[in-house]
Amino acid sequence: MIDPTSTVDEAAALAADQVARPSDFIREFVEEDLRTGKSCGRVATRFPPEPNGYLHIGHAKAICIDFGIANQYDGTCNLRYDDTNPVVEDVEYVDAIEADIRWLGFQWASLHYASDYFESIYEFACLLIRKGLAYVDDLDEEQIREYRGNFYVKGRESPFRDRTVDENLELFKAMREGAFADGAKVLRAKIDLNSQNMNLRDPLLYRIKHAHHHRTGNDWCIYPMYDFAHPLSDSLERITYSICTVEFEAHRPLYDWFIEKCDAFPSRQIEFARLNLTYTVMSKRKLLQLVQQNRVTGWDDPRMPTLAGMRRRGYTPEAIRAFCERIGVAKNDSVVDVALLEHAVREDLNRRSPRMMAVLKPLRLVIENWPEGETWDIQAPNFPEDPSHGTRTLPFSKVLYIERDDFKEEAVKGWFRLSPGAEVRLRYACLVRCTGVVKDPATGEVVELRATMDMDSKGGNSPDGRTVRGTLHWVSVMHAVDAQVRLYDRLFNVENPNASNPGCPQSFLDFLNPDSLEELPCCKVEPALASVAPGERVQFERIGYFCADSKDHSPSRPVFNRTVGLKDSWARAERKGKDSLKAKGVGDPALNSGPALFAAAVVNAGESSVPVAAPGQSGASVQALADFKPLAAQITIDDFAKIDLRVGLVKEAGLVEGAKKLIRLCVDVGEGHLRTVFAGIRAAYPDPAVLVGRRVIVVANLKPREMKFGLSEGMCLAAGEPETGLFVATFDGEARPGDKVS
Repeated sequence: MIDPTSTVDEAAALAADQVARPSDFIREFVEEDLRTGKSCGRVATRFPPEPNGYLHIGHAKAICIDFGIANQYDGTCNLRYDDTNPVVEDVEYVDAIEADIRWLGFQWASLHYASDYFESIYEFACLLIRKGLAYVDDLDEEQIREYRGNFYVKGRESPFRDRTVDENLELFKAMREGAFADGAKVLRAKIDLNSQNMNLRDPLLYRIKHAHHHRTGNDWCIYPMYDFAHPLSDSLERITYSICTVEFEAHRPLYDWFIEKCDAFPSRQIEFARLNLTYTVMSKRKLLQLVQQNRVTGWDDPRMPTLAGMRRRGYTPEAIRAFCERIGVAKNDSVVDVALLEHAVREDLNRRSPRMMAVLKPLRLVIENWPEGETWDIQAPNFPEDPSHGTRTLPFSKVLYIERDDFKEEAVKGWFRLSPGAEVRLRYACLVRCTGVVKDPATGEVVELRATMDMDSKGGNSPDGRTVRGTLHWVSVMHAVDAQVRLYDRLFNVENPNASNPGCPQSFLDFLNPDSLEELPCCKVEPALASVAPGERVQFERIGYFCADSKDHSPSRPVFNRTVGLKDSWARAERKGKDSLKAKGVGDPALNSGPALFAAAVVNAGESSVPVAAPGQSGASVQALADFKPLAAQITIDDFAKIDLRVGLVKEAGLVEGAKKLIRLCVDVGEGHLRTVFAGIRAAYPDPAVLVGRRVIVVANLKPREMKFGLSEGMCLAAGEPETGLFVATFDGEARPGDKVS
């Protein structure tokens, strides 16, 4: 730990040493093994999907870990399909999985299937039988469940557990030859029926399934269970690190038991926390249900969390990899706000998407003093902030389309767009003033606007320096291309669609967002957009990022999918809801749910509010606390438990250019990546570098907040008052980054 009196250079040196350490606990294991010469310095991982569905964003995290570690340490990563259940597998899924991995930017060292090892796994099973460690059981599924007991009830031996080795070998051979019907017999390991770990209570090794396999055809009618095939497949490929999600942690003793008893290569299983996202389901079963019930258009529906869906929506592999790196690798499960993923996408698309103009809900605007039939070809920049990307021709004519939402017949305070008599800037073109409104006589709807152009304002600059605050995008009617635009939003309208209230059980389908897709068939886009290729990404100026649909887009019928808006509209809506609650006196629901926690506990006395003595407290004590700020209302321990406080190690600290009160901290909270936290403590720390190396308290489960200067991913606790100075709360001990604070 850095001493508060250490110099800036000493703090920076220690911080540099800490940054050089492995970025997560898995890499710590790998580097320790490399240091000690385990596995002869070899690093071999694998990605083992089951070909029963499309890969989703959770798989992307696993892919980045498996392939990333192999690449980082000059190792290998195999792609191996766990094709041990022929009933649910399909070649379509195999092809999709390989396409997704390549799209993410990775390539496997070699391709395998668990079915490649069926004969070897069968021989391992025979070995366990010969060692007296496996037996053929005639109990059915329900009876096996009953005999195994539960956490509170010890297991009972099957009546068939003590069959002889020869009898078991003969029956197992007959199972393979198809002598029995599905479910008639199973092969079980003989381990420990009294173990507190249910996975060790004589688990199943093989079951009978008379089903056609997509690779082996009808050669087999018995198939190994995943828990049996998985470690042995790893061993046969001499995988050094079998990396899986944390729900398999309880399976690790079984994994190790199989390797030991089968005298197989000792692959090491390491578990990490799976990715959970708000407003998202990632169960393959539930995703398949959405597809089969036509709740979405398919696995590649742009609203789906599948990689195929994200690709079609316009997400980039670079953004997904950056997101996976940002959330890091941890042991403890957590839920990541989907806004963080959208932020990563928005950040990446901002760098690579050319700017173009599209009008989604068109309203005609006639420039009355522009010559009839004359066209002005404007050279508009593809990237306004980087001229090196060149320009495109943007035609301007007498009649234009603007967004219907950019006009109000009766302007309100703060409205800087178009209204009768108001002046606005047309992007890249000129200044215009609204002079008239044409309405449909039958409905009263505004169908056309009239305006005059300041002929000296070409390029959008006012000749006399007057301020024009509103800027609108537009498209020439004469040159506009018809297009269909699909506005995609989140598929679910609650943060946790997997949750259900015990008193009112609901299906995740009840939380589908009815507004997750809005189709606009009559949009008008600039001519250049007709020539973009399917899958190409662009920014519609002032609207958001869009992608030409990979299936339906064509030059004669352009179709664009909204990838993500320019700003997080959901976060704004949530803040608006909280502000509404505050206005009603409910208090700030800072933890997203639960009672109002922060109402001041004071007693009114005429014009003032003063602290009141608690029972048994002297008046002198009350007087001493006269300047004490009133406490918030009492809360329960359950309310407090919603706040996730973690130890954070400050790795970097600096001033925020353009901000008077903020400093930027890069903090390690044990996730395998650094969080950026903006803190309003500049007055107390004019040289923020003194904080580098200190351990601080981070509120780790706050929603990421998009600020002017970047994304803030938490809050550091501090004491004091803004007027007299705020000071960060730090630890004296050697608490580890990510440790819980309680």
